[in-house]
Amino acid sequence: FESLTKESLFPQDYKGQKLAEQIFQGIILVSAVIGFIYGYITEQFGWTVYIVMAGFALSCLLTLPPWPMYRRNPLKWLPVQESGTEEKKAADRKPKRHAKS
Repeated sequence: FESLTKESLFPQDYKGQKLAEQIFQGIILVSAVIGFIYGYITEQFGWTVYIVMAGFALSCLLTLPPWPMYRRNPLKWLPVQESGTEEKKAADRKPKRHAKS
């Protein structure tokens, strides 16, 4: 249950998020350049839009699912520690000082 929760709540680590962003931006940029050049040569703006949309779909397919390549550097969480504040006696606590008006 614990591993299922960690994978569903934290599908990517920080380095994985950076990699996904770089892949996303690279694919969008390359598809925009290719789409612009092809659309310019054929004199059809529609082809430019189709190629950019195909690049967007490809980049979403590669970056949105939690692929294992985005989880190579998991965060190391501190172990759970029991707090001893509730067990302290009233005598152990310092009295609060209030400002006099």
